[in-house]
Amino acid sequence: MNFLRGVMGGPSAGPQPSGADTIQKLCDRVASSTLLDDRRDAVRALKSLSKKYRLEVGIQAMEHLIHVLQTDRSDSEIIGYALDTLYNVISNDLEEEEQEENSAKQVDDLGSQFTEIFIKQQENITLLLTLVEEFDFHVRWPGVKLLTSLLKQQGPQVQQIILVSPMGVSRLMDLLADSREVIRNDGVLLLQQLTKSNAAIQKIVAFENAFERLLDIITEEGNSDGGIVVEDCLLLLQNLLKNNNSNQNFFKEGSYIQRMKPWFEVGDDNCGWSAQKVTNLHLMLQLVRVLVSPTNPPGATSSCQKAMFHCALLQQLCTILMATGVPADILTETINTVSEVIRGCQTNQDYFASVNAPSNPPRPAIVVLLMSMVNERQPFVLRCAVLYCFQCFLYKNQKGQGEIVSTLLPSTIDATGNSVSAGQLLCGGLFSTDSLSNWCAAVALAHALQENATLKEQLLRVQLATSIGNPPVSLLQQCTNILSQGDKIDRRGSKVQTRVGLLMLLCTWLSNCSIAVTHFLHNPANVPFLTGQIAENLGEEEQLVQGLCALLLGISIYYNDNSLENYRKEKLKQLIEKRIGRENFIEKLGFISKHELYSRAAQKPQPSFSSPDHMMFDHEFTKLVKELEGVISKAIYKSSEEDKKEEEVKKTLEQHDNIVTHYKKVIREQDQELEELKQRVNTLTSQNEQLQATVTQQVSQIQQHKDQYNLLKVQLGKDTQHHNSHGDTFQMNGIQTEEVSKLKEELEEWKNKHELLQGQLKEKDSVIEKLNSSQLEMGTTEQSSQTSKFGGLEHNNELMKELEMLKSQIQLQSVEISKLQMENQKLQVMSEVKALSEEKESLKQHLDSSSSTVAILQDEKSKLQREVAESKKEQDDLLVLLADQDQKISALKIKLKDLGVPVEDEDDTESGDQGDEDEDGDEEEQD
Repeated sequence: MNFLRGVMGGPSAGPQPSGADTIQKLCDRVASSTLLDDRRDAVRALKSLSKKYRLEVGIQAMEHLIHVLQTDRSDSEIIGYALDTLYNVISNDLEEEEQEENSAKQVDDLGSQFTEIFIKQQENITLLLTLVEEFDFHVRWPGVKLLTSLLKQQGPQVQQIILVSPMGVSRLMDLLADSREVIRNDGVLLLQQLTKSNAAIQKIVAFENAFERLLDIITEEGNSDGGIVVEDCLLLLQNLLKNNNSNQNFFKEGSYIQRMKPWFEVGDDNCGWSAQKVTNLHLMLQLVRVLVSPTNPPGATSSCQKAMFHCALLQQLCTILMATGVPADILTETINTVSEVIRGCQTNQDYFASVNAPSNPPRPAIVVLLMSMVNERQPFVLRCAVLYCFQCFLYKNQKGQGEIVSTLLPSTIDATGNSVSAGQLLCGGLFSTDSLSNWCAAVALAHALQENATLKEQLLRVQLATSIGNPPVSLLQQCTNILSQGDKIDRRGSKVQTRVGLLMLLCTWLSNCSIAVTHFLHNPANVPFLTGQIAENLGEEEQLVQGLCALLLGISIYYNDNSLENYRKEKLKQLIEKRIGRENFIEKLGFISKHELYSRAAQKPQPSFSSPDHMMFDHEFTKLVKELEGVISKAIYKSSEEDKKEEEVKKTLEQHDNIVTHYKKVIREQDQELEELKQRVNTLTSQNEQLQATVTQQVSQIQQHKDQYNLLKVQLGKDTQHHNSHGDTFQMNGIQTEEVSKLKEELEEWKNKHELLQGQLKEKDSVIEKLNSSQLEMGTTEQSSQTSKFGGLEHNNELMKELEMLKSQIQLQSVEISKLQMENQKLQVMSEVKALSEEKESLKQHLDSSSSTVAILQDEKSKLQREVAESKKEQDDLLVLLADQDQKISALKIKLKDLGVPVEDEDDTESGDQGDEDEDGDEEEQD
């Protein structure tokens, strides 16, 4: 410790050592000291010096610190100091006063150089991954921070090392489950750096249940009301999903889209949005857009769009869209998000068309948004977002296109003027004095006509009232009038922007629509205006207009059906050759695709411009230019003979197309019929299989019924013999009743036995009465005889009681026997009725109930058997009692004889006639 006081600036007599000398001594101490405490104190001192003397500590101590990490794993404190020191050396997150002393470039280079030194040995990263697994806070937290810093400095190299390390990514995923929030939150930051621009790691992290854990954290933190932790989780989710089709599909299949809906459940009170909430909600909206981005594969985007509709996420976004008090940037991003959720999805587009704003009276959301688009007071980015939303609503949506165009047609315009339609707003914007409104309205109307020849023809019917007293003019004519008078009208904004917008609308309108071309050429001022614009030598700003005029004139030639004699293809080409020159025309046509703003617009569908002046081209229009530029150039150089041949070819192709279309329609109908027939075949096949199974089952049942019927026939023959010849057995429902007959015979036998026993009891009673009377007549005998007599009377009383008990038992037995007789009679009646009343016509009914009847008879049989067994047992008990009684009577007789009372031996004479009582009499004589 004295050594440390010296190197740390404690009081000493000699000169103070420099920082480099102190660091060298500390490094020597770390390398040479055998005591762990000394090494730990030295590493702690290096940590305190590492921020101020970053370069010196990094150069001299890095190797020793790595050695400490390798050898002193058992001591968490020294490991923590070593990790903190390495973090201070490698990290560029310096304090402000330190940043003032060092330039940013030097700082970046220093951190990058130290990172290269550290990761030169890949074992160092593997060691660091092992340390991050430690649960000790003083080891795990600095380890996470150091690994995050390494990824910031040399991301791709560190990513590759972690990727090839066994379970490297999986070990880092455990950080999200750490109960200590500081480690969990820094773990999210680490995974942000780890997943940047590395699809392989992104997939591993996603399949390690990252989505579930991150969504749980966002929910725990309060969704959009959460703090910066929610923001970090959302950034990590964006890393995992953006441009990663596999993870996007996994996210959708895991039903995680449904868990996004609560994010957008904002309350009615939308005032006082915190900056963090705005940031969180902005990132949440961007995450939704990642899943439905137009750059994703169409199938993946479509499935996500459908999932968002079914879980009511789209409905929730539309609620925010129509809510009041929502910050402008959130509203703008919500419009962009809704745009991509509905783009190209018919179901979502139909739902969006049905959304109404909470106004009085309610207005469609589309109308409310268009009002914002043509309102020059609205922010520029919001107007761009509304235009994008309108474009996405009409993308591949012929139904929506028709609804928009129908609001312009004379038959559907609201004569009362109480409500504003989408078509009226577009016309108002198209002829406004605000150039930005002109451009947005022209592009929006062009999207209503995109790839829809029918609507292009219908839009020719639209008539506009320009001023009182003047006849109405067509929408097409008004557009060309404004185009030719553009320089004379005082507009706010770029005049070029208005003309570009109108020219894009006219090119879209006339392309692939010969009728519209004829209407356009019918105005004699249009062609001279176009040729005059193309022929002039104008500045760079006007070159774009020249190129678009050349494109419009080329479309008028290429899609010309030669119905106007003065503007046939050949004459128009001659006009170009005479006034412009073919080469000059082609050069001016090429101005469009060579323009910088054209290249920007061609990159993505969303109109995103840095300023209103840059708003010149629409994404869909760039596709049209790319398609037509080549064919127009070829058409200009073709001769009249080639045109004729081309016309013939076109006609042939049209006929061929008509034939192909007809056959396609026929094939489509046949496919539908075939599909219906296939479904019917499948249905009939399944029904046939069911019927086959039913038939097989019924055949087996019929066979069983036949067998039972044959048995019944045989048995019925036996029953007939039984009734005619008083046979012994009969058959009922396939079951022989011989056992019932046997039971009846047994009952008869037991009845006979019972009657015999009752007779015997009566005889016994008479004997006992005689004995009692004889005992009563013995009044004058001797005293000894009197005593014996009293004893005999007591015995007689006991015998009387026993006899009474026997009588009661016999009565009970009689009741039970009567019950058995009644049940037997019922069985006889049932069997006789069923046997006699059943005929061959009712065999099937009896067969159906055979199983239940068998069960009933078996139950009755078992009951009778149990009752007979009980009767046998009770009769045996009675016999035992009678035998005991006989013994007692014999004993009484002997006593009476001893007393000198004469006793008659009637039992002996009667017992001689009954075989059952011979044995009892012999026993009495023997006694």
